[in-house]
Amino acid sequence: MNKYLLIISLAVLSFSTQATNLINDERIKDQKDCFSWIFTDYDSWRTMVKTQQSKKLASEGEVKGAMQSFDNTFGKENFNSYKNNLSCRTFMYQVDGIDVHGYVIKPKLSQKKLPVLIFNRGGNGNFGKVSFPNMMPNLFPIANEGFVIIGSQYRGTLSKNTLLDEFGGKDVNDVIALFDFIPNIEGADPQRVGMYGHSRGGMQTFLALNKMKGIKAIASIAGATDLLEELKFRPFMEKIYSRQIPDYQENKAAELEKRSVLKWVNKLPSNTPILLLHGANDKRVSVNNSIELAAALTENSIPHKLVIYPDDNHALTQNKENAHKELISWFREYL
Repeated sequence: MNKYLLIISLAVLSFSTQATNLINDERIKDQKDCFSWIFTDYDSWRTMVKTQQSKKLASEGEVKGAMQSFDNTFGKENFNSYKNNLSCRTFMYQVDGIDVHGYVIKPKLSQKKLPVLIFNRGGNGNFGKVSFPNMMPNLFPIANEGFVIIGSQYRGTLSKNTLLDEFGGKDVNDVIALFDFIPNIEGADPQRVGMYGHSRGGMQTFLALNKMKGIKAIASIAGATDLLEELKFRPFMEKIYSRQIPDYQENKAAELEKRSVLKWVNKLPSNTPILLLHGANDKRVSVNNSIELAAALTENSIPHKLVIYPDDNHALTQNKENAHKELISWFREYL
């Protein structure tokens, strides 16, 4: 009898992890619930993290401190609230014949169609991929305010060939492709679409905007706007550029200029408002990137708003809630 009970239990567990589709499009494959596996409930997630910390840290006091930090960052009450209020799916789609991973997050209950935000992540390859621990503090709070969020992990991420990511090359197609799925997202309004990105995602946002129609407003958080100049501020990026960008050694200046919106501000649509957020103490991307872009937007009569957070860092750690309020207010105004 116990054997049969075990089989039934496993079947129920398997069924519970299957997600109803949020995107009704035959091009979208393998939709899975974000709130599954160890993320089915807060305690199972916390237990796994504690087990990992116990293996890494020397003392019980250090483990206790690490778990206190975990609870301060996430929290059971927040987790349960988001699980009750939001639907979240990961999925697979194809661009240029390549399998690409994506995700979609939306409020469960709404009496009307909701505006959509395409989010562009930072990093490169698997570094910076959007995982559940990244979604919860960064994307869930915005989706919870009445937005559908859809994003790409970019080609090569979660695969064996991370060099497929060209850091602003053909991977921009992975962002553009998302737009075609929006009409098929349950409860999404395809007439109200915005886009925003953090760090490298700011660059992706400007590159995609120049190739897309129907984007009503955008935002860039700590984005690089002049990659060649930025190398003087952070020479480490030479290693990333040379590895990810095709023909970099032969055409360094040209390839970086292609990815630098400051070099082609006049090509941006003049009727798409732009929000720029940046920490004044950003050690990864100089705040001058946003300051100089704001000046160029003024010269080209492109509507924009620049917000600089004094003493804050690349992730806007000290002002995360304020930054979320800026984003929410911006897109509510223009979408």
